[in-house]
Amino acid sequence: MEEGFALWANPSSPHAEGRKARHLLEDARERIKASLQWSGELIFTSGASEALWIALNRAKVNRRIVSAVEHDAVFRAAPDAEVVPVTDGEVDPDTLTNSAGALVAVQQINSETGTNLMPYLQGKLAESVRESGGQLLVDCSQSARKMTLPDADMIVVSAHKFGGPIGIGALLVRDFNLLEPSGGHERGYRQGTENLPGALGMAAALEAGGLDSWATTVEQHFDLKNALFRHGEVIAPGFQCSHIISVAHPTISSQALLIRLDAMGFAVSAGSACSSGTLKKSRVLDAFGVADDVAARTIRVSLGWNTTPEDLERFADAWASLC
Repeated sequence: MEEGFALWANPSSPHAEGRKARHLLEDARERIKASLQWSGELIFTSGASEALWIALNRAKVNRRIVSAVEHDAVFRAAPDAEVVPVTDGEVDPDTLTNSAGALVAVQQINSETGTNLMPYLQGKLAESVRESGGQLLVDCSQSARKMTLPDADMIVVSAHKFGGPIGIGALLVRDFNLLEPSGGHERGYRQGTENLPGALGMAAALEAGGLDSWATTVEQHFDLKNALFRHGEVIAPGFQCSHIISVAHPTISSQALLIRLDAMGFAVSAGSACSSGTLKKSRVLDAFGVADDVAARTIRVSLGWNTTPEDLERFADAWASLC
């Protein structure tokens, strides 16, 4: 990022400094695509929310179908979308066999519960959507660089979810022909000057490694989940990833837990980070069938690249002390 700030100029400008910035931007684009093993196109955005908006509003479709547990950004971008339920933590491909002319949006990893919505059926999902004449959009904000990206027509990623800078993300598109251009930058598919330092930081973060480069192991993550389960109820619909844990306290409300754990030095949330300031029941937990009284006592615990084994032990002890 320091290199990007030192050499920065508008990458769309035709002068020498602009051409130099363009070269760096395109190099970052190719490095990101290589790290994610993506052979299609890449549109830089300000993050996952903007990428979702572009996909849901610029796709050449006449319908939008979304799963009931998608991020709030999906429902803001497509308020009139058709909603399909989630059963046992998965989207049933049979509910998507009538998606002709539709863009179907499904997360890979749910940001509140850590549920993998397509653990074994991602190929079947893509097949069901495409055979009926639709397109598949997958929000991989929580899974990029942690697991293999699914077969999809469009994929959303966010840099800060894998240790990159805040304010940069991307929409991966199989073919630009899937989108209506809007004019401006990024081949005419996104307005606003490109964030060159952010793009370079995003590429560097991806090249730094995935889960295998973290300070903690997957086994340690599941050990923490088991420790929390001994003193509460782990909300675990369907197949679970290791780095997001949704856990309910036996008696203390979510808001009280946030305050008490914050005082003990832990940053957790209730619901997704974008809606954790609200006091209403999580729409996602409701869609997963979590009872109201349990949802009112549930927090989300997220682990990152810089979480240490000592952090896990301290949090397990703190959680036990509250029970």
